[in-house]
Amino acid sequence: MAGYSSRVRLDIARWQQAGLIDAPTADVLTRDVEANERKSLSFGSILAMMAALLFGAAILIFIAANWEVIPRLVRVAALFAVILAGYVGGAVLKMRDHAAIGEALWIVAAAAFGGSIALIGQMYHLSGDEASAVVTWGAGTALAAVALRSNPLTVAAVGIADAWLFLKGFEYRAEFPHLFVVMALVLFAVSFWTRSQAARHLIILSVLFYLVLLVTRYDTLPVAIPLVVASVLLFIAAIFAAGPVDRILQLGGRLPMHALIGFLTGLAMIQFELADESSYSSGFAIASAVALAGIVAAIVLGGRESRGLRWVAYAGFAFELAIIYVVMLQSMLDTAGFFLAAAVALAVLAFIIIRIEKRMNAPDMTGAAA
Repeated sequence: MAGYSSRVRLDIARWQQAGLIDAPTADVLTRDVEANERKSLSFGSILAMMAALLFGAAILIFIAANWEVIPRLVRVAALFAVILAGYVGGAVLKMRDHAAIGEALWIVAAAAFGGSIALIGQMYHLSGDEASAVVTWGAGTALAAVALRSNPLTVAAVGIADAWLFLKGFEYRAEFPHLFVVMALVLFAVSFWTRSQAARHLIILSVLFYLVLLVTRYDTLPVAIPLVVASVLLFIAAIFAAGPVDRILQLGGRLPMHALIGFLTGLAMIQFELADESSYSSGFAIASAVALAGIVAAIVLGGRESRGLRWVAYAGFAFELAIIYVVMLQSMLDTAGFFLAAAVALAVLAFIIIRIEKRMNAPDMTGAAA
């Protein structure tokens, strides 16, 4: 972002010298760039954040190591002191224009809150499992994110929710964690208040992970087919109504990339489901053809504007080549043939990527011709 801002300032100066804009317009544009510029982290700020995190971890480890020696009241007071110092100290530093260090202290306080839940629960022999403690930790972190309007704390709250989903999702004897849908919706709403675009991206990917876990408990097709359809509709909306959609979701124009990931994830579920049944070979072939056609359509419609979308498409194309070989061609090729086929497939993939990148990076000549 800093590099982009520097280039825009140079362009503004060049436009003013060339007489394309006047001095007041140049001044307004420069102020707008400065107002929307993200301040980059210096190496010293990064080291300070790492030091703060290590310091918080050291305090928690010291308290845990000397847990039996420290009087009970002192234990609780020490834990709350770490949390209070992190949040208050971070707020003070942020108001004094030390945003990076202040945010780091807030993360330390959130981590200390999670450690305090575990240690206090152990001290007072409170009933409950790890998943319940994680929910409490995540709720506290989300409340802190709202109160402090913190982007990093919002991301941390999403990460904690993902940890809870992981714990409950792979605990097959427990009820499936459908509560994650509510968590995701609440955190998605919080992300607008805290201006955390990163949290919104992470939530979308987390919902896809939730759906992947869902097919391990329930039938695949009732989950995968709606995911594919919804992804296609989102992609169409993101391409043909890009402005209004991005103003609502505020994803920085990356909704087509997420939609393509959802589309490929849903089709991969279908392909894995059909690959195990020989009677479904025609269905597998149709699903594979739809996946390849979707990849081509995504590149044609949105590849020029999004390099990330192109790389997702390339990865999806490579995956399709691999799964098609494994399911449909492995009985026809021996080991040597496999390496030959893999070499040819990679060569074709490399050729296609090079051609697409050249076409995407080529200047648009339609305006010049007109």
